[in-house]
Amino acid sequence: MDGNGRWAKQKGFLRSIGHENGTKSVRETVETAAELGIENLTLYAFSTENWNRPKLEVKTLMKLLVSSLKKEIKTLQKHDIRLTAIGCLESLPKKAHSELLEVIDKTKGNKRMCLTLALSYGSREELINTVKEISLKVKNNIISLENIDESVINEHLYTQNLPDVDLLIRTSGEQRISNFLLWQIAYAEFYFTKVLWPDFTKDHLYEAIIEYQKRERRFGKTSEQLH
Repeated sequence: MDGNGRWAKQKGFLRSIGHENGTKSVRETVETAAELGIENLTLYAFSTENWNRPKLEVKTLMKLLVSSLKKEIKTLQKHDIRLTAIGCLESLPKKAHSELLEVIDKTKGNKRMCLTLALSYGSREELINTVKEISLKVKNNIISLENIDESVINEHLYTQNLPDVDLLIRTSGEQRISNFLLWQIAYAEFYFTKVLWPDFTKDHLYEAIIEYQKRERRFGKTSEQLH
């Protein structure tokens, strides 16, 4: 969800105003995804690198996270959406962490869609932790070296309960991954749009999905094999 700061700058606002307006796009995207029958939606909300931003902006983002969780719980319950989160959640401020866990608990029984927030998330950190956990189990003879395969790695990732990514959408015109789900997007389709996140609407989501539907996903096979 990229472009909040640039959106604000273009309009002569503080960056915080851009982040606040970005929450409207979050709500519309989440509701639209649920209506379309999408079962899993992951939003890259705050990366491990984002901690390096100015302290005031980080503080504002954390306050916005808390207020948004409080406001949106009714929407999540209304649309039968379960909230989960991935990342180094313990590094979040105490209040934000507590509010997050509370909403996760209150929505755990919802079935329509799983909404995952990537918070204090970095894919390299995730992979390092995964390697450490598996190495420790090998050392303690819990897992044999010969039995390590994709499924074992998947079981030790933050996303162990989620499927691989089908479609990755990035707003604002930037065309890079930015340390996001590097293992999980191995065969994802990428969609880049110049639209800044606060301007991203359900029509833009439709456009991304329609473009995705036009693509042939071969997973290493030939077109003839698929048909």
